[in-house]
Amino acid sequence: MTVRVLVADDQDLVRTGLSMILDAQPDIEVVGQAADGHAAVELAHRLRPDVCLVDIQMPGLDGIEVTRHLAGRGVPDPIAVVVITTFDLDEYVHGALRAGARGFLLKDAGPALLVQAVHAAAVGDALIAPNITRRLLATLAAREPSSRRTQPIEPLTEREEEVLTLVARGRTNAEIAAELFIGLTTAKTHVASLLTKIGARNRVEVAMWAYDTGRVGPEPGSTAL
Repeated sequence: MTVRVLVADDQDLVRTGLSMILDAQPDIEVVGQAADGHAAVELAHRLRPDVCLVDIQMPGLDGIEVTRHLAGRGVPDPIAVVVITTFDLDEYVHGALRAGARGFLLKDAGPALLVQAVHAAAVGDALIAPNITRRLLATLAAREPSSRRTQPIEPLTEREEEVLTLVARGRTNAEIAAELFIGLTTAKTHVASLLTKIGARNRVEVAMWAYDTGRVGPEPGSTAL
C-alpha cells in the first residue's frame, strides 16, 4: 500500500528536501505541499492524505493549530499528523501531542527516522525522536500522579493492563503479540479496547495516560511511543 503524504513547511528548501526524501521511497507518495498553516488545512481536507508532515512554525496557523484542526478531539475522520521542527522545546512537544500528533521529529533526525515516523503514523502507531522521548517519559515519570487519577470509562482487564504497559513502553502491535504470546489480531483488539476505555485518540495518548496516572514507570532505553 502506498502512503500518501502532504508536506507543510514555510521554507521552500526544507519543504522540497523533505518531499524528495519521501518521494524516493517506493511506498510513499507526496501528494501535496503547503507553505503555510491555512493552506495545509485546506489541502489536507481536499486531498485526504494518509499522513500530514507539518512544521511547527508556519505563518497563518502554526503546526500545533494545524494538528488540532486535522486530528484534534471531536474532529470527524481525523488525519494522521507528524510534527517536525528545528526547535527541541518541551512546550512544542507537549503541545503537539496534546493536539493529537502521532509523531514528533527534529529536522536533523535523518531520512530513515523520517520515513519510519510516516509509516508508523499511517498505521496508527506513533514515533517520537528518541532524545525527545527519553526526556518526555522522564518528565512524566517524575510527576506526582494526578490527584484526580483519571479512571477509564470501564475497568481494564488484566490483559489490557499488560498491553497498556507495553504500549507505554513503545512496543508495536507485533512486538506486543510476541511478548504476550497472542495473535496479532488479538493484540490489535486489545489496543483498540484501550483507546475506547481510556478515551484516547491514539497510542501517544494511551502512553501519556499510563504515565500520568502512575501506572507505568520509564523503561531504560525506551525510544518510541
